[in-house]
Amino acid sequence: MEQIERYKEVFEKARNIVEWSKSLIKPGVKILEVAESIEKKILEVGAKPAFPVNIGINDVAAHYTPTIDDEIIIRENDLVKVDIGLHIDGYIADFAYSFSTNKEDLKLIEVAKSAVKEAGKIIKEGTKIREISEVIENFVSKSEYKIVRNLTGHFLDRYVVHGISIPNIRNDINIELKKGQALAIEVFVTNGDGWVKESNFSEIFQYNKDVGLRNMDAKKILDMSKKDFEKLPFAKRWIKNFSTQRIELAIKELLEKGALISYPILKEISNSKVAQWEESFIVD
Repeated sequence: MEQIERYKEVFEKARNIVEWSKSLIKPGVKILEVAESIEKKILEVGAKPAFPVNIGINDVAAHYTPTIDDEIIIRENDLVKVDIGLHIDGYIADFAYSFSTNKEDLKLIEVAKSAVKEAGKIIKEGTKIREISEVIENFVSKSEYKIVRNLTGHFLDRYVVHGISIPNIRNDINIELKKGQALAIEVFVTNGDGWVKESNFSEIFQYNKDVGLRNMDAKKILDMSKKDFEKLPFAKRWIKNFSTQRIELAIKELLEKGALISYPILKEISNSKVAQWEESFIVD
């Protein structure tokens, strides 16, 4: 089955990039340098980013990608999450890992990682989503930590990063895995309350639909979102040859008219640390 072979190819490239990238994560390094190095590496191996590299620190769980002039530096004892997506002809791989030099954080990371591994053991044709979710919740509930309840894993479809959701808590979803289906098991674990909330800040956007536009910059960026970024999520810093002010005005109009959607940064509601682990699988 060609689809299975295509996913295996992109998964292998992704795993290699994940391992290579771990040497970049250390105190004193700017997260902008990390993200851009990984995105460059993705292109070098013959793939494209499926979304901007996400780097969340401590209570930031998801959707933080560096700004074009980001000055954030990884500090000693930070809990750093690195979420990497790449694709070849729309076949997407989605992997994430967490890093810390703090002993307590390492325990948190191990729970998230082990929960993903446990879920991976039952992935086969006919497994139901609810069965995957139950394995994850059962595993994390035996620890001293909590699952982030409103973040999920997801199916991977061609040119679609987030297909059908795979919750990390018990549910009644009886959708069965089919041969050739790709999916990402993605677990977030916290020492806090176990929920995330949206902030008012977004650096990641995605094509939604065509609309009538007066602003020429907005027209160009919308066209870019379809052609250059292939309707997949993109970072504001990827938009070249526009001033910051022009980008802001154009994106404001695109959001207001529903041409783009945004991905607000997600933070743990009690400002507690979050560990993330994610691996992609193919039902074969």
